[in-house]
Amino acid sequence: MANITEKKHKAPPLDPDQKKEIHEALQNPVQAIRTLTKGSLFHFIRFFWDTYSEDKFVPNWHIKILCKELEEVAKEVAKGERKLHDLIINVPPGTTKTATVSIMFPVWCWVNWHWMRFITSSHSATLSQESAEYSRDIIRSEKFKMIFPDLDIKQDKDAKSNFRVVKKEFHTPGHAPRLKSGGGRVSTSVDARIMGFHAHLIIIDDIIDPKRALSEVGLETAQNHMKTLASRKTNKKVSTTIMIMQRLHQEDPTGYMLKKQKKNLKHICLPGELNEYAKFVKPPELVDYYVDGLLDVNRLGKSELEEMKADLGQYGYAGQVGQNPTPPGGGMFKVERFPIIAALTSDTNIVRTVRYWDKAGTQDGGARTAGVKMSQLKNGKYVIHHVLKGQWSTDNRERIIKSTAEIDNDPDYGKVVDQIGIEQEPGSGGKESAEATKKNLAGFSVHADRPTGDKVYRADPFSVQVNEGNVILIDGDWIEEFKEELELFPNGTFKDQVDAASGAFNMLTGKRYVRIL
Repeated sequence: MANITEKKHKAPPLDPDQKKEIHEALQNPVQAIRTLTKGSLFHFIRFFWDTYSEDKFVPNWHIKILCKELEEVAKEVAKGERKLHDLIINVPPGTTKTATVSIMFPVWCWVNWHWMRFITSSHSATLSQESAEYSRDIIRSEKFKMIFPDLDIKQDKDAKSNFRVVKKEFHTPGHAPRLKSGGGRVSTSVDARIMGFHAHLIIIDDIIDPKRALSEVGLETAQNHMKTLASRKTNKKVSTTIMIMQRLHQEDPTGYMLKKQKKNLKHICLPGELNEYAKFVKPPELVDYYVDGLLDVNRLGKSELEEMKADLGQYGYAGQVGQNPTPPGGGMFKVERFPIIAALTSDTNIVRTVRYWDKAGTQDGGARTAGVKMSQLKNGKYVIHHVLKGQWSTDNRERIIKSTAEIDNDPDYGKVVDQIGIEQEPGSGGKESAEATKKNLAGFSVHADRPTGDKVYRADPFSVQVNEGNVILIDGDWIEEFKEELELFPNGTFKDQVDAASGAFNMLTGKRYVRIL
């Protein structure tokens, strides 16, 4: 056998300056850590992570990228020169974005420039104050005091939502240090007003709640709040806005800023996966950092993304994970993925069964009334047993709904329905109609559902399950027209069967959606 000689790679020799740095670090490790963390936001986060969270810090390339961008912004502000740009960062939830931008970054800035002032805002006062409190806890920690004993919180300005820092100057051994007044942090939220404080850096972190993202009022409120924040800068030429969020709507704060301020604006956009969203990565060269097409294999692996898709629906997933909040359109339902069976087997484990009615009162033309009978199975799949639809007068409609309830309650006709859902339209007329149907169905378990949100978005979670092949159809003469309506939705003439099916699905899963105002 031939001899195999292992090739050994020797590290290049250290130059005199490197030797000096290593020697000094060994002699004074505290000073070495101080120098390292003061010079690098990423190393600062890594070292002080345990003062913020008991969970282990999990590094990823995107955190390093964001840290470099934040450092660049802070250094330009510190110079007092005209800002290079405001900064927008779009990343999915669960990627350490708030810890990086809203909690650690201000503290790192004070370590370097104690005089900096911050305004931080979120969609709720609770979240905004919580981030500020975490920043305050880091400064108060023994670990921080050991490395940076010269930075502290001003005692008479020490509140969760509003605190200031001071810099200690040690002149004479044995004497109390002189306190040099520093910057501070004011926390606010989209529903609050801020007065009398101006900032060098304004941090906007998830300024709109996903539950309000489809509301015109919610979007307008967020935009007005951003206008107010823009007026709270110490110097409009220097002070910089940093906004970090996942995309929620085409007109969300990111969309608003991109339209309003095309110059002096840097946009970093990092979708959670590249499969359908590679073209939205900004800057485009960051695609090369993705591993197996994923932004963060540890935090947002394939199983986590699949779970988010099932929970958020196509629209929510496209926005919050893909950073492309485009409303669903035609082709929303992939009807070829419906498994069709003759009947359920006797050992099928059904969790719950409902019949949901989408009502309409017209007899000729217009909308139809549709009732969908659906079951949730223990294995995570869903079964549609039957769909009944028609254009009926009010009296005839109520007779059909009641006779269907009687049939659904007869075991000889299949799985007994546990509860009947009735869509209640807004307004007094809708309430009266729902009450009339409930009275008509006396003796049955009836729930008047007050749906909130656009019909397309309400159907979105149901469409995810259809497209994953998780919705089974029991063969019947209703199937072809049902599939045709879903295939054309939302651009087809009728939407009642889709409304009833998504109502039944949301009733089984307990999903609720924001109201469009």
